[in-house]
Amino acid sequence: MTDDDRAKDRLLEALLPNVPFDGWTRRAIDAAASRTGLDAAMLFPRGPRDAVAWFSHWADAKTASALDAKTRARLKVREKIALGVTTRLDILLPHREAVRRALALLSMPRHLPLGARLLYGTVDTIWRAAGDTSTDFNFYTKRGLLAGVYAATTFYWLDDRSDGTAATAEFLDRRLAEVLAIPRLGATLPRLPNLLGLLRRFSAAKSAA
Repeated sequence: MTDDDRAKDRLLEALLPNVPFDGWTRRAIDAAASRTGLDAAMLFPRGPRDAVAWFSHWADAKTASALDAKTRARLKVREKIALGVTTRLDILLPHREAVRRALALLSMPRHLPLGARLLYGTVDTIWRAAGDTSTDFNFYTKRGLLAGVYAATTFYWLDDRSDGTAATAEFLDRRLAEVLAIPRLGATLPRLPNLLGLLRRFSAAKSAA
C-alpha cells in the first residue's frame, strides 16, 4: 500500500461517520479533510465520485485481507463464495447507510459505468480469494454470475433487520443454489439481474419515496 493509499483510507474513515447525515458530498469530504489535515483535492480530485470509488476499493481490500485466513479451510467453492459475500457485507454493516447513499450516487446515468467497474472489482476479489485461477470463458462467466448474485444480495441486505442479518444469508444461499448448481452456467447469465438494471430500479424507488 502506498502513502497515498493510506492517506485515502484515513480520509475515507474520517468521512464515513458523516455520510449518513451529509451524503457523499464535497462539503462532507472537505470537513473530513479539515479534521485530518489531509488534502481532499489531491486525494479525491473528482470529489464524491472518487470517494465512493475508494469506499468500494477499501471494502474490497479489507475483504481480501479477511479471507486470506478464512478461506484456507476446506470449503466447497459455493461455501467460499458465500463466505466472501457475507464477509464483505459484515465489513460494510457499520456503514450501511453510506452504502445506500453510494448506490444512489452510482444510479445516476453518468456514474453507471463506474458502478459496473466497482462491482467487477468486488466479484473478482471474492473469486480470487476463493482460489479461482480460470483464464478462459469461465473467468468471465463466474464473475458475471456472481455480479448478479452480489448486487441482488446487497439490495436485500440494505433493508434486512433480522438478527445477525440471517435473512440475507438465507437469501444469498438461495441465489447461489440457483446459479452455481446449474451445469450450464452460461445459460443462466441472461436471466440474472444486471447491475445497470438494479441501479435503475434503486434510483426509481428512491425517487418515488
